[in-house]
Amino acid sequence: MKGLLNISVVKETVRAYFDLTKFRLSSTVVFSSAIGFMLGSTSIHYGLLVLFALAAFLTTAAANVVNQIWEKDLDKLMSRTENRPLPSGRLTVQESLVFLIVCLVISQFILIYYFNIKTAGIALLSFGLYGFVYTPLKRYGPIAVAVGAIPGAFPPMIGWLAATNQFGLEPGILFGIQFFWQFPHFWAIAWVLDEDYKKAGFRLLPSSGGRDLNSAFLIMIYTLILLPLCWVPFYLGMTGINSAMIAMLVSVLFLVQTFHLMRKMDKKSALQLMFGSFIYLPVVQIAYLLDKL
Repeated sequence: MKGLLNISVVKETVRAYFDLTKFRLSSTVVFSSAIGFMLGSTSIHYGLLVLFALAAFLTTAAANVVNQIWEKDLDKLMSRTENRPLPSGRLTVQESLVFLIVCLVISQFILIYYFNIKTAGIALLSFGLYGFVYTPLKRYGPIAVAVGAIPGAFPPMIGWLAATNQFGLEPGILFGIQFFWQFPHFWAIAWVLDEDYKKAGFRLLPSSGGRDLNSAFLIMIYTLILLPLCWVPFYLGMTGINSAMIAMLVSVLFLVQTFHLMRKMDKKSALQLMFGSFIYLPVVQIAYLLDKL
């Protein structure tokens, strides 16, 4: 019986640390980073790809831990987050800090030893911006979304740097597409979760009126920017015409969803836009990669 209890405790502890990483969110970052790595590679070394993906995951997990430590008391106020490891008491701040440090040290070692200092530096900058700038700004208004979009757009750039050790227009456009995508993405989420966010004092919608036409209009404007941007990888010779056409098609469909939100101005339309944003980025990035391969 005692052995069974110990196994149960171990499972609960492992689950708590797993939840602390925000695995689904971290996995999307890893995916985007891996796309950048493969787009930058002349030939893909799968062993290095796995190592890079591990480092990307650990860096993101560390940033997520900072976010949760900072917001542990606020998370108790929202139904969406009240069961996270810290507000639920499954882990302490001290345990979370140790986990954070371990994740960050391992990720930095991998990036410096197996890749290059530029990649490690941008990854560390991304960690700092997300954890120590974006997170506290969330209670001060929509400026947080613009700040958070910077570390949020770094993953494909970091992947390109890991593969090439070179800055340039190519990683810049990968950054740009993901940067502008985040505005309709985050604002759609903020629209859907507005009531829950208000419990913690988060004000993330772009208009002071919250769920109003001004917010919907700004969501449309930032989505519109994606239409010309999605062609730039083709003009830079990174990919072919097929992926540019696919990217244009899904960009138009994404834009149509924003017009639907402007017309309906309801939570259902925002939810549809949110799911559309989840689909948009991986479709575009996979199209770029397949065209290159």
